[in-house]
Parts: sequence; C-alpha cells; structure tokens
Amino acid sequence: MKMKTYKAALTGLAITALTLGGFTSRAADGKAQKPNILFIAVDDLRPELGCYGKDYIKSPNIDRIAKAGMVFNRAYCQQAVCSPTRSSLMTGTRPDTTKVWDLVTHFRDALPNVVTLGQHFKQNGYFVQGMGKIYHGSLDDAPTWSVPWQTPKAPKYALAENLKLDARQYETEPDGDAKAKSKKKSKKSATSTPDGPPSTGANSRGPAFEAADVPDNTFQDGKVAELAISTLRDMTKKKEPFFLAVGLIKPHLPFVSPKKYWDMYDPAKIQLAPNKFRPKDAPDYAVLPGGELRNYHGIPAESIPDDLARQLKHGYYASISYMDAQVGKLLDELDRLGVRDNTIIILWGDHGWKLGEHDAWCKHSTVENDVNSTLLLSVPGMKSAGVRTDGLVEFVDIYPTLSELAGLPLPGHLEGTSFKPLLDDPKRPWKTAAFSQYPRKAGKSGAGDLMGYSMRTERYRFTVWVEQKDHTKVNATELYDHQTDPQENQNIAKDPANADLVKKLMAQWKQGWQGAKPPVAPVLKASN
Repeated sequence: MKMKTYKAALTGLAITALTLGGFTSRAADGKAQKPNILFIAVDDLRPELGCYGKDYIKSPNIDRIAKAGMVFNRAYCQQAVCSPTRSSLMTGTRPDTTKVWDLVTHFRDALPNVVTLGQHFKQNGYFVQGMGKIYHGSLDDAPTWSVPWQTPKAPKYALAENLKLDARQYETEPDGDAKAKSKKKSKKSATSTPDGPPSTGANSRGPAFEAADVPDNTFQDGKVAELAISTLRDMTKKKEPFFLAVGLIKPHLPFVSPKKYWDMYDPAKIQLAPNKFRPKDAPDYAVLPGGELRNYHGIPAESIPDDLARQLKHGYYASISYMDAQVGKLLDELDRLGVRDNTIIILWGDHGWKLGEHDAWCKHSTVENDVNSTLLLSVPGMKSAGVRTDGLVEFVDIYPTLSELAGLPLPGHLEGTSFKPLLDDPKRPWKTAAFSQYPRKAGKSGAGDLMGYSMRTERYRFTVWVEQKDHTKVNATELYDHQTDPQENQNIAKDPANADLVKKLMAQWKQGWQGAKPPVAPVLKASN
C-alpha cells in the first residue's frame, strides 16, 4: 500500500508539473531549479536582422539567440510608441486598459494595484533587477523591482561640436527658463498625441547621426552592458533565481555609435525604401511624416532627400550592430558563469520603425512597419530551436508566456495568451488576429480626436478610425491585402468589389482580441 501511495504521489507531481508547463532544471544537489530570465528590451528595433533573413544587417549575437530559440515573424505591439507599448507589455494589458496612449501618463494612474511582470516574478521567489530603458523615460515603477532600477549616465554624443548643438534645447530664453517651458509644452503635446510637434522647436537637438572613434562604453548601451555583466556575477551568487531586465536604447535616435560599427556597412549598398509615398486612398492622418526626426539638426521639414536618407539608414544599421555587440557581451557572460543552460532569454523591440517607407520616418502609426516588431525567445532544451513561426502573437502575450515557462500561476488581469504551445509546434493553428491602436488628430477631416484600431489577420490589415469619445462614429476605414500588397500601399476599403470582405472583417474586428484567441488544445485523457 505504501508503495502504491508513493507511486501515486509521484504521478500527481508529474501531472502538476505538466499542468504548470514550467521549465525546470536540476542543481548539483539534485533539487529542481526555476529558470533564470534574461529579459532584453531594445528601442525602435524593427525586425530587420540577420535572423529575419536580412543578411546585410550585421547582428551575429542576436542571431545566436535565434539559433538556440525561436524567431517570431509576426509579433505585434499594441501601440507603436515607447511608453504605451512598454506599459502594455509589462502589465500584460492593452492600452485601453492601462489608459496610456501618450508619453507622460503612468499606468498606475488607471491601474494602481496591477501586478507587473517583474513584480509577479518577484512575488514568486525571483530576484528582479532592471537597468537601462525598460519603462519610458522617468516613468519607472518601483514595485516591479527587488532593488531600485538604475541607468548609468552617459553622453548622447562623443564629439564636442555635437554636444554643443544638442545643448541649444536647454538654453535660457530672454523671457525665462526655456527648459522649464519646454517640459510644460512637451507634456501638453504628448498628452494629446505622442507624435505632436517638437516641443523644443525643429532642429533644436544635435545631429541625427554620429560616428566617432570611441570605445563602446562611451555611450549608455555600453555602460548598461557593463553594469549587466557585473550584476549577473552578483546574481549567480544568490540562492533565488533571477529576472534581469536589460534595456538597450539603440537604434533609437540619434543614430550614434562608435565608428567601427559604421565601417561594417558600405553606404553604396544601402537600399532606399521602395514606396516613398503615402498609402493611396488612405485618410490624410493615417501616416505622418515623422515629427520626432525633425527635432534633430539638419533634418528638413518636408521629404528627406535620398542622400540624407541613405546616411540615416547607415546610422540606423550601425546602431543595430553596436547594440548587438552589447547583447553578445551578456551572452558570453552567461556562458562564462555556467548558467546559460538554465536561463530563458527573450529579446524584443518595443515596436517597429519606418525608414522612409510611405515617405515617413519613425513610428507613430498603425501600419505594418510600425506595429510588427522583433521578438526572439530561447528556452533551454526547446524542441524547435533555430526555427521561425508565422503564428500571430502580441506583446501582451509575453507576460503569460514567461510566467508559464517558469511554472508561475497566471494573474487574472492578463489580456494576452501564452504562446508556449508554439515553441513545441511552430505551425500549429494560433490566433486569428493581432490588434494594435494609435491616437490621432483628424486634421483636415474636421472630426474630433480619433483612435485607429487596427487588426492584422493572416492575410489582411484592417483599420477602423473612430472618434475617441464615441467609438460608434467611424471616421475612416483602411484595408490592405498582404497577399497582393505587403507594403500596404493601396487602401482597398472603398472598392465596391470588397464590400462583402469589409463587412466580414468589420464583424471580426468588433469581436476584438477576445474573439481572436487560439483554439484550445484537446485535453489528453490518462490511460487506465
């Protein structure tokens, strides 16, 4: 009887482990270990990397993560601008729940008691530390961390003349303190729309790119990598598993990196965007030229000439390679410390970015270039290492996925779905749609403030622009067929031939994210 009871207990433990779906390994003493988490956030990183089939980009270290893990071809952020997407990802909820649609609102204004991703791991026995850009700007969240978040100070530029140009935005005007005025204006414009006019005036900052012969640790990402390495050494000495969040800011503007990374690229081989025009028959406010870029010295207010566009792309690519080198230092340290085999690595770009597509730059829209972003996940021992999946996933899914992989319970407030099943079967049926949104002033249309709610299905992008105060009032509709128009150059929503398709997609759109969840896998019955 005792033997049967013992076997039954073991069976129960096995079933519990399977139910949790968590990854565990064994310590030297034979005890089960929770996996560590290396959580790498990258700013403005569109899915244009070697592991995404773009072999002209030099990203060998990010590609190392891909070879040991999975690349998500169709991962979508919920709003293509820094604070809304980061707030959404870290809370596991969508922008209409966080009420963060701008760069100044903190998610705890609307969700004072929400348990963030880091906080959830902390409450379940993890030592959680963050550095670099995880939340946007100064909008940190103390409950997320076991110890205070920190970021090393570093200059924005290496060259004195560029630092001087950048300092103009902080100069005192004759009638008062320009910096204080700038902050006040910035908050006002950011509240109404994250893509508002430059708060300090066009061309008031330093140049949009720089290549100086300096070491990596001249700039923030190099210093963050050094801090992360020393932190990893301390963390591995602790008894509890760690969750280390490392935020790297490049390739965010300005495109500044040491010269050796610029030298990796031949400017003559850099290709310009093939669709240097706005989407045809789309509302005038759907895509804006990119006010963020116009903050920088020497950037014209209108279209960017080809020679400047090529320099900007050169700077963006060099910044990717500089950031990638810092990622490599973290991976090397995991190997040196002997903890790589018990560490889950996730790397994500907070949103996509336009590099001249639609005659526009930066993010701030609902187009594919802006909402489709980088996502890689490596789990030790995963079945499908080194492959890609076309399954539609959303950034709100990251919270439940990491929790499930670590064997943690899922909080009830989450608005995403764990994509752990895709790790075992990359081609399995998954979500029928991914959802993103963006606020906009209607401009010439004469309507009030608008919100564009965009739905990406297997084949189509369908966007409905509604008035923010009354979602039943539709201002415009966009429809793009990715089978015939992957660059989203022609809005076909108004074509009478597509009336039935628009009606069908509108019905799916109204069901929202709740109606797009993946099919539930059948429960296997235990054999007698």
